[in-house]
This record gives sequence, structure tokens and C-alpha cells, in this order.
Amino acid sequence: MTHPLSRRHFLHAAGAGAASVWIPKPVKGYSAAEMRRQAPGGRLEAGISKWDLDTPCLCVDLDRLEGNLDRMQTTVTRNGIASRPHAKTHKCPAIARLQIATGSVGICTAKISEAEVMFEHGVEQILLTTVNVSPRKIRRAMYLRKWCDGFVQAVDTAANARELSDAAAEAGVVADVTVDVDPGGHRTGITPGAPALELAQLVDTLPGLRLRGMLCYDGGSQHVTGFAERRRRALANLEAAADTADRMKRSGLDTGIFSGGGTGTYNIDHETPGMTDVQVGSYVFMDAQYLVIGGEDDEEVYSDFAPALTVLTTVLNDQYEGRATTDAGAKANTINRPWPIVAGETGMSYTSGSDEFGTIRYEENASRTYRVGDKLELIVSHCDPVVNLYDQLYGVRGDRVDVVWPIAGRGMSI
Repeated sequence: MTHPLSRRHFLHAAGAGAASVWIPKPVKGYSAAEMRRQAPGGRLEAGISKWDLDTPCLCVDLDRLEGNLDRMQTTVTRNGIASRPHAKTHKCPAIARLQIATGSVGICTAKISEAEVMFEHGVEQILLTTVNVSPRKIRRAMYLRKWCDGFVQAVDTAANARELSDAAAEAGVVADVTVDVDPGGHRTGITPGAPALELAQLVDTLPGLRLRGMLCYDGGSQHVTGFAERRRRALANLEAAADTADRMKRSGLDTGIFSGGGTGTYNIDHETPGMTDVQVGSYVFMDAQYLVIGGEDDEEVYSDFAPALTVLTTVLNDQYEGRATTDAGAKANTINRPWPIVAGETGMSYTSGSDEFGTIRYEENASRTYRVGDKLELIVSHCDPVVNLYDQLYGVRGDRVDVVWPIAGRGMSI
């Protein structure tokens, strides 16, 4: 059944009560450093209005975040699989710990540097989904494995498997490894079927490695528009991976991990035989890229998860008809498309193509116009790269800042 809300009305409702509030000019404008000083250990003693934050800054609605966590865990548990969220989305150890505390079996990281940061901040169940091929990265991975019992890394070639085994022996550890299988996009991973099985069998014989299973992330299916087509594409793309997992199992190999899927297919992935967990990421925050793909119950808007992440920005110029300029351009929002959405408003668009400035353009039916000094919130275009632009994240309940979370994984791209 199609949800009665249109896309425009949903997006308006998603930000209702936020951007439509008039903000008086004489606000404090607390800097990032001032906020950190007032929040030892992350939590504020007394809530400060989010409208008093200096801009641009990154905010997350804690009620929506918690609702997204609950929706994900309820769904995957009902479907008989687990969640293993990707920390590359939030790069925030506090959120990773929340995900594990609410039922996730661990987290994924994209880079060894992210894995190191997460472990340093108390996260111990980590699956590194990107292969390490340089000697330095391999040594770092083995050093992390020495201290972190729950660290698992990926491999997709026989040569790299031998390098990992030799490095593990040199470090005095046995490294847990999953075979990365290509879903068909030819970005990473080994060809499914016989090649993947042979690599798994090799890993199983190498003295420095312990086979834990396989992973197969089908990123190409996550943003397919329309639930029926997304389901068809996702299940078709993972048929060969499912067959590979079955071959591994029948060969007596460890298939305890068959990890894949994502936010766009979280309620589809359990239909792939053998899949154990989903590598969901954006569901915690949501963004404009996901909102437009439609869901199972709403063909126009992907309303399964609420848009919790926003960039707070201030209007700098209002003197030209039909437009206004803000302080949140590409360096605050990225240039990913679709452009950010002005939360809680209709009849206006936003672009962030300029380095330092964003532009609001009004249509004839604009719900309001903004004046110099007014603040508004933007639903981000693509949460992963936007988060990587900020040092900290303000957790908000209502209009009050409750926590200040360091984005400890910011810039950890090596």
C-alpha cells in the first residue's frame, strides 16, 4: 500500500518544527571549542539551545537516531539475521557503541585507520571490509589483531593471503580472515564460485590465518529506485555469492560470517540463503540520496528511517530577490547530489556548489523567506562524506544540545 504522504509533504514533515522556527538575532553562537569545554565526557550539564551553536555545524536528532536503531534491530531480528553496521558512515565511536549495545554483532570499517580508532575507543568487534595490500598496512592490521581478539580482515587474492599469513606469523598471531567475493560490480572481491572457493580453501591451510567466512557487499543495489526492482536486483546479484557460501559449507569450511547487504536492502537481504548479517550504514542518519529511492510501503519516499542528521547554517545575505546566501557551502555539505534539503520547508531549493556559501532559491509557493542572521537546518545529501567534514557532532533532543560527540574517525582514510 502506498503511504498517503507525498514526497514533498514527507520531507516537510520530516523537518517540521525545525527550520520553520524564527530565530532571534542576538544568539550566543557557541564555538566548537566552547562546547567541548562545557561537555566533559561528552554530556552537557545544562542543555544549550542548538540555535545558539556557531555555524555551520553538524547535528543529530537523538530521538530519531534511537528510533532508527530500534527499527533496524527489530527488523533484522524478526528476519533471522544480524546487523553489522558500517562505521564509515558516522566515524563516531559513541554511535558504534550504541549500535552494539542495541544488538549489532559488531561494526564494519572501511580502512585500517578507522578500525584502530574504534578499538582505541572501546569497540572490539570489528570487520575490516577493505583488503590491505601494502606492507605497512598489513603490519598495522597484524598489530591491531594482537590486541583486538574481535578483529577480522578481508582478502581477495591468493598472493595477498600468503602475505597476510607471513605477516601474522612474524607478529606472533593467527589472523581471522573473510574472503571478499565480488557481487558483479568488479570493484573489489574475487569471482564467486570456484575461484572464491579455492581462495577459501587456501586460507584454511595457511598457518597464520583462520577462515571465518565471506563477505559480499552489493553497493550497486542499495540506491535502486523502487522497492520491487531493488529487491529483484539485490537477490539476483547475490545468487552467485549464496552458491559460493553453500560450496564453502559443503567443503567443510567455516561459513560463520556471510556479511553483505545495506541500508537500501536491509529488509530484503535475509532472502539470500546463508546470509548472516547486513552491513548497514546510512540508516542511522539517512540523507537525501536515500530518501528518493522509495520503500516497500511508500513508493515515493524511503520513509523506513527518519532523517536525523542535519547541518545547521546561518543566512549571510538576503538582499537579492528570490534567493538568500548561507555560510554552508561545499566545505560544509560536499557537492554530492541530490543537493541538501531545507528541513521543514516547501517551495525552496538549496545548492552547495560554492566552497564557502550555500544558496537558497525560492519558488512562488515558498513557505517563507529567510533574513540575515536566521538559522536553518539542512537534510544532508550524502551522510558519509558530510560527517567526514566535521570534528564533532551535536546530539540534540528537541531544541537542546544533550551531548557533544567527537568524530574520532574523521580523516581516517588510510
